[in-house]
Amino acid sequence: MKLLPNDPMARRGIEPGTVYLVGAGPGDPELLTLRAARLIGGADALVYDHLIGESILDLAPANVRRVFVGKESANHSLPQDDINHLLVKLAQEGLRVVRLKGGDPFIFGRGGEEIQVLARHGIPFEVVPGITAAAGCAAYGGFPLTHRDHAQTLVFATGHLKDNTVDLDWTALARPRQTVVFYMGVAAAKEICRQLIAHGLPADTPAAAIENGTTVRQRVVAATLATLPERIRLDRVKPPALLVVGGVVDLRQCCAWFAPDTADTADAADEAAGHVPAPRIAQSA
Repeated sequence: MKLLPNDPMARRGIEPGTVYLVGAGPGDPELLTLRAARLIGGADALVYDHLIGESILDLAPANVRRVFVGKESANHSLPQDDINHLLVKLAQEGLRVVRLKGGDPFIFGRGGEEIQVLARHGIPFEVVPGITAAAGCAAYGGFPLTHRDHAQTLVFATGHLKDNTVDLDWTALARPRQTVVFYMGVAAAKEICRQLIAHGLPADTPAAAIENGTTVRQRVVAATLATLPERIRLDRVKPPALLVVGGVVDLRQCCAWFAPDTADTADAADEAAGHVPAPRIAQSA
């Protein structure tokens, strides 16, 4: 990838023995940053998560050392402590290590935990932000997260805590005139919706699930707090998916623009090849 000669990024090298925590964005490979693409292209070792598309991995050199450490619900290919120490080991070998994460490394990406271990071992590191899933999936789903007629506050929350509970500050999350985005919330959707209603949000508050956001497999299920859990069950919504709660969900009727047709075999072929199909204009949802 060629940058302009006066671009300061062009002078930033890729140093051996350094770990680069790189956000790969929410799914669409064209949402990758320039810095991320350059680092992947110069990596000696690529330590990557679940959901990183082949089209992004293919930016790495042919001889790169690939290590898959992806996590799915109740199915971790490598425990987090082992990942932390793997990064240290690879850097100590003098390798240029790209730790590739979906979304943004610092937004429910455990980037902070990994950096603490790197710092403790004296390993140089750099963080490259990525478009977080909430911003990317909401944009592709037709939800303007901070539309001033509907939301004066935007909150990101996790639907899956470290101790496997969903013990959140429900009073704060149930405040009116705000948008709440729950990461990893599909399995806990029933409890999330129940608690938000119990703490003061009307049962008819708009709510939605976005599955496989920004990709050709994207699905949006729009409902209310009262009906979303059943819609998720009936429509068999599976991770990766986000929950969005708030009045901005209703704006999908005018703001939706990305309408992937999952039955379109041409799009499926494009996706398999790592190409992103041109978006089509959505009809009102």
